[in-house]
Amino acid sequence: MQMTNRSSKLVKLVVLSLLATVSLILFFISFPLPMLPPYLKVDFSDIPALIAGLIFSPLAGIFVVFMKNVLYFAFSGATDPIGVIANFIAGTLFIFPVAYLYHRYKGVKSVISGLVIGTAGMAIIMSVLNYVIILPAYSWLIGMEMNNTIKWTSVIVGILPFNILKGIIVSMLFIPLFIKLKQWIEQKRVEVVG
Repeated sequence: MQMTNRSSKLVKLVVLSLLATVSLILFFISFPLPMLPPYLKVDFSDIPALIAGLIFSPLAGIFVVFMKNVLYFAFSGATDPIGVIANFIAGTLFIFPVAYLYHRYKGVKSVISGLVIGTAGMAIIMSVLNYVIILPAYSWLIGMEMNNTIKWTSVIVGILPFNILKGIIVSMLFIPLFIKLKQWIEQKRVEVVG
């Protein structure tokens, strides 16, 4: 019994590590959206984290987001931890409701509800965090004064619409993927839990 438990934990760790690696690769494949600041880029790195969250638990999905950001920070030579932290928070806000609702209610409707809640939560909370903490931290880091008008404009014209559009784009890609993988995800859940 103890050997089976250890083996199950090892399989879970291997799967989460693989999903984090795929997430990192997808993180490097990004693109800006027209009419939004070019530093705001859409990527599909949250999809492996969503899969981890559905197979294992909401915390497993968050773990994949965390590992992606740690690996990105380590391998990209990023000198700015603010963007990495902001990406982790945004990913957590997006993934947690989807995984939580799926584990609670199962089915496509719970995933769609989670994606809607995750998109809205990410857009609103990241807008507030950018206004209050993230943009002031960036302005301090680069040594530039940022007044309330600049922060407000950045949030309303850039950050809020970007997070809404990113949530919609990732959701539109994930829903058909989930429908195709639903049986496989359920099978993996039974293998891991059982």
